Amino acid sequence: MKKIKTRDRILNTSLLLFNSLGEPNVTTLLISDEMEISPGNLYYHFKSKGDIVEELFQAYEAEMLDLLAVPEDADVPLDQFSFFLHLLFEAVARYRFLYQDLVNVLSRYDRLQVRFRRILKKKGEAFKVLCESFRRQGIMSIAEEELASLCEQLTLTVCYWSSFDTLSHLEDREAVDPGRGVYQMLHLLLPYLDDDEQDQLRLTSHIYYR
Repeated sequence: MKKIKTRDRILNTSLLLFNSLGEPNVTTLLISDEMEISPGNLYYHFKSKGDIVEELFQAYEAEMLDLLAVPEDADVPLDQFSFFLHLLFEAVARYRFLYQDLVNVLSRYDRLQVRFRRILKKKGEAFKVLCESFRRQGIMSIAEEELASLCEQLTLTVCYWSSFDTLSHLEDREAVDPGRGVYQMLHLLLPYLDDDEQDQLRLTSHIYYR
């Protein structure tokens, strides 16, 4: 069995602690204690907690930008849209420490602010491309100004669902359920779909309901 490198163990342990305790409550000493290594060993790989946060953000950023690269000419069926949402919420859940205290985290690590805003913009653009695909296929009827509002609402829900879900499970931060977020997102589309697609979406959404 291949041994995990110390650097990767630090990142994995830090992510676990950030997600379960909240990033502001985790120190480099706590990380080294959890790993049963010396603080000096940790500092050999990362000079500060900020360096750990930045490397985790880099992994999150790469995953999100790859996922949000939706081809503009793609005709996406609703079931693929629900799968896209599931992947999106799983990525958010993996790095949920960023979202659970988003404003404060970004205020402390100002180098990440521009990069996060770029991801935020990409989310809105991806939702617009997907909704325009539904309109092009004739399964969605929505005015242009309503489309802009819907895409903003979808983006807002993705960004703040993790915080809402955490507030619902303060006694157990690990009890996050990406499926509940997918369910809510799918139902934002309901009023704009034709009858057949509404029935399909209701059936699909209940797969994710808990």
